[in-house]
Amino acid sequence: MKPFLLLGTRAEDYAADAEYRSFLHYGGLDDDDLWRIRVEAQPLPALDLADYSGIFLGGSPFNSSDPEESKSAVQLRVEAELGLLLDRVVAEDFPFFGACYGVGTLGRHQGAVIDTTYAEPVGTVEVTLTADGATDPLLAGLPSSFAAYVGHKEACATLPGSAVLLASSATCPVQMFRVGRNVYATQFHPELDVEALVGRIDTYRHAGYFPAEQADEYMERARATVVDQPHVILRTFVTRYARD
Repeated sequence: MKPFLLLGTRAEDYAADAEYRSFLHYGGLDDDDLWRIRVEAQPLPALDLADYSGIFLGGSPFNSSDPEESKSAVQLRVEAELGLLLDRVVAEDFPFFGACYGVGTLGRHQGAVIDTTYAEPVGTVEVTLTADGATDPLLAGLPSSFAAYVGHKEACATLPGSAVLLASSATCPVQMFRVGRNVYATQFHPELDVEALVGRIDTYRHAGYFPAEQADEYMERARATVVDQPHVILRTFVTRYARD
């Protein structure tokens, strides 16, 4: 099988490694099947899409909607490189799945308004499939509504004109969309389980997602949740697009 590629942007080693393990586990992949590039640490090399079965884009502390003058040189480089990659991904309708940061990155690339209107605190939300989502092959077997983990400062305020809305929530209208037939993004995190979320809360307790002094409370609330449906999406993506 040609490997899948995970593009990560998390500078914290613990969070970056935990994210990689989550995609491995819930994608049903071995180390040889999922290559990783930490684009916050090095320029994105030239990629031949024909070498891969598909691309994952993980979450990020970067916010696409931040004023350009406030962005670091690293963020500006990463955004430019991902934009060029998405030019090719969208043009070729190449299998792509972006989680959380993927909505902002793909949405911005496709002309959506990305802002803080529909930010959601760290925790669980009820995600509901649209009529198009209910018939999308990537969501086959999922119930019409399911719990998912979120935690983001920005989101799509408008759906890109090129996109099909697949899922929504009461607090964030654009939870998942598709461009073409094979390019996907979710606002929620299908790669997270309880312990991964707890670890991420601990890592980002001073990053402004919640009051730092309440981190332990957020972790306790996370441990009381049950989120077991979104993981299926990653395994389905791998099964659908794995190729020799």
